[in-house]
Amino acid sequence: MNYLAHLYLSGNDTDLLIGNFIADAVKGRQINAFSEKIQAGIKLHRQIDMFMDAHPIIERGKEALRPKFQKFSGIVMDVFADHFLAKDWDLYSNISLPEFAENTYQLLHQHKDGFPEKCRYTLHYMSMQDWLSNYQHIEGIRRALTGLAHRSSFRSGMENAHKELERHYMFYHNVFHEFLPEVILFVDNNRNVNYRDLLIG
Repeated sequence: MNYLAHLYLSGNDTDLLIGNFIADAVKGRQINAFSEKIQAGIKLHRQIDMFMDAHPIIERGKEALRPKFQKFSGIVMDVFADHFLAKDWDLYSNISLPEFAENTYQLLHQHKDGFPEKCRYTLHYMSMQDWLSNYQHIEGIRRALTGLAHRSSFRSGMENAHKELERHYMFYHNVFHEFLPEVILFVDNNRNVNYRDLLIG
């Protein structure tokens, strides 16, 4: 999962959301610098990643991507997931995507002084360029994947992965929408995330 999906899966819990956002920048014993609830968000992020990486539904998507993107296929699937969540946001939330994005940016900015420097940098550009809302557009996905390609130490080809999304759009659409209820159930059962104010139904 990429940024939007992780933040969405935090439900209405601020500490889980903060932990989910900063998790990739927190290494080893650095986790001990944060409150127990933020630590829970960091651990939630990692458990979601492990659940997704091992899930047979996601494996179908990664298998289709491997011939072109090899070890980067999982990263590409993460970004594709954010696209479909953003594109079909109204199926999964009672609040609009722009409202969710703005509320999330404001909340993260309120707590950014305690973030790792890398996360403060990311938040600046995420909010300024409205990444969360723009994931619904192919151009937003192209920019996200191009940024990831530039940050990789190896040639990945991810800057071209949006073309694969366009070519096989319904295949990846179906993979995502089959998988999302599975990960929602996983989070709900294992971390008691409160979705009452976010989810439809």
